[in-house]
Amino acid sequence: MMGAMLHVLYLFGVAAFAASGVLAAYRANMDPFGGLVLAFAASISGGTLRDLILDRRPLYWTHDWVLLTVIICVGVGTMIYLRFWQLPHKSLLVVDAVGLSVVTVIGARAAIEAGATPLAVIILAVLTGVAGEVIRDVLCGEFPPLLLREDVYAIAALAGGCCYLLLHHLGVGPTPAAVVSAGVVFALRMGAVYLGLHLPRPQHLRPRPGRGGTG
Repeated sequence: MMGAMLHVLYLFGVAAFAASGVLAAYRANMDPFGGLVLAFAASISGGTLRDLILDRRPLYWTHDWVLLTVIICVGVGTMIYLRFWQLPHKSLLVVDAVGLSVVTVIGARAAIEAGATPLAVIILAVLTGVAGEVIRDVLCGEFPPLLLREDVYAIAALAGGCCYLLLHHLGVGPTPAAVVSAGVVFALRMGAVYLGLHLPRPQHLRPRPGRGGTG
C-alpha cells in the first residue's frame, strides 16, 4: 500500500484530473452533472484500468472515501470558480499535465508493488496516466483525443515511468522517486505546450524535392 506522503501526492494528482474534467465539460457546454461525470471519469479511469489488469480487488477507489470526497469537492469548487471568473488560457493543459505527472508515477509504483516485470511497469504507468484523459475527451466528443493530437503526451508518461523504475532499482525511496519522476513528466509536457515541441513526423522525414532522388 502507498505511504502517507504518496497518498497525499496521489490525491493531488486526482484533484488535478478532476479539475481537468470539469474544465473540459465547461468547454463542451455541459451541465453541472456532466461536469461531475467527467471529473470522476478523468480521475479514476486510469487507476481502475490498472487495477483490473493487475487483478487487484477491491478497486482502490471503492474503499477510499477521502479520494471520492476530494473529487467531488474539487469538481464543485471548479464549477463555482468558472461561474464567476474567466477560464485562464491553457488552464486545461496545465492541470491535465499535473494529473498526468502524478498519476503516471503512482501507476508505476502500484505495478512494482504487484510484482510486475519492468516492461509491464512502464506500460501500466503510461496506461494509468493517459486513460482518464482519453475517456474524458471521448465523453466530450473531442476526437481525436488529446493523446493522439499531442505527441509529447504519452511520451512524457513513458519517460516518467522509466525514471521511476530506474530510481526504484537504484534504491531511491518511493516518495523522492515519485516527486522526481512526476517532475520529469510535468517538465516534458509543459515544455511541449509552451515551446511547441513535437516529435519528428513522417512528412518531415521525407527527402526534399531535388535531393537524394533520381529524377
